[in-house]
Amino acid sequence: MSKITEKEEFIKKYYGETLQRTDDLQTSACCCSDDLLHPLIKEISAEINDEVLAKYYGCGSPIPPALEGATILDLGCGTGKDVYIAARLAGPEGFAIGVDMTEEQLEVADRHLAGQMKTFGYDKPNVKFIKGYIEDLSVLGLEDNSIDVVISNCVFNLSQDKEKALKEVFRVLKPGGELYFSDVFSGRRIPKEISDDHLLHSECLGGAMYTEDFRRLMRNLGCMDFRIVAQKRIRPGNAVIEAKLGMIDFYSITVRAFKLETLEDICEDYGQVAVYRGTIRGYPHYFDLDDHHRLITGKPMLVCGNTASMLQETRYAPHFRVSGDRSVHYGPFNCAPAYSKKDEGSDSGGACC
Repeated sequence: MSKITEKEEFIKKYYGETLQRTDDLQTSACCCSDDLLHPLIKEISAEINDEVLAKYYGCGSPIPPALEGATILDLGCGTGKDVYIAARLAGPEGFAIGVDMTEEQLEVADRHLAGQMKTFGYDKPNVKFIKGYIEDLSVLGLEDNSIDVVISNCVFNLSQDKEKALKEVFRVLKPGGELYFSDVFSGRRIPKEISDDHLLHSECLGGAMYTEDFRRLMRNLGCMDFRIVAQKRIRPGNAVIEAKLGMIDFYSITVRAFKLETLEDICEDYGQVAVYRGTIRGYPHYFDLDDHHRLITGKPMLVCGNTASMLQETRYAPHFRVSGDRSVHYGPFNCAPAYSKKDEGSDSGGACC
C-alpha cells in the first residue's frame, strides 16, 4: 500500500491513543445498543474479556448465523470482540482472522487470545490477528477464494478507498461466500468540508457512504443484488457536531451480500418455492434473510430467483429446501420491502413480509 495520508494517521492515533473506551467517543455513530444483539450473541459476549468489550467501537451487530466450521475474516477488527464471537460460533473446526491497522488495538486483542481460548474450551487457537490495511489484503497473505464470510463493523466508512476495499472483499471470498457488515451510511453525499474534517471522519460520519453511491459501487463490482438486514437512524447526540453536519441524515445499516454469478439486477419470478427447515442454530422458528424476507419454518414460500440463489448456492443450502428452477420466467417478482410496495394486488410475492 502507498504511503498513508494525514487523515489515516489521525484515525490511527484517534483509535489507538485518544479513545480508551466507548464513552470517549464524541457522537453515538460508532455505538451499538445491546438491544440489537441476537440472544446467542449476547450469551457469547458475556464470555468476552472486559477490556476487549470496553474498547469496542461499532454501529451494529455484523455476525451472521450458520458459521460452524467457517473461515471468517473481520476487517477493522479493533480489539477483537467480533472476531472472538465469530470464533466461538465457528467452533474449534472453524477459524477467525482479524485485520486492523492500529497497533494499540491489536495489542489488546492478542494479549487476551490465550485467555479467550481457555474460556471457550478450545485446545488450540482458532483466531489470528494481523496488522494491515483492508484495501490491500494480498500483502497479508489472504489468497483469492479463501474466505467463507467477511464481516466488518463500522469500518468501511473510515477507508480512503472504499472501492478498493470492497474489491478486495470479493477477491478473497469463496464462490457463494458472504459479506455481512454494519456501517454508517448517509441519505446524501457528504460535502467536502465535512469529509475533510479529520475528527468527523474518525467519528464515522465524514466518510459515510451515500446509499445510492454504495448501490452503484456494488453493481460495478459485479454484485447485482445485496440485501439490507437492518436499518436505524443515527442521532449524533452532540449539539456542536450536529450543527456542523447540518441537514445530512445518517443511518446505521447492516448489509448482506453474496459472491454469486447468478444474481440479476432486479428480482425475477421463476415460480420457485423455498422452505426453511428450522435448523440454523438460534433460529428455530424463522430466518430473516433481510428486512423483507422472513422465511418461516416449514412453510412453503414463493421466492425470486435471486433469493433462491442466496439460499441454494451458499452455506445456507443445507437449511433450506428450494423447488423449481429458472426454466420458465413469469416476469418481475414483487420483492420490495413491505413499506415500499405500491401494487397490493400483485399476484407475485411470498417470503416478503
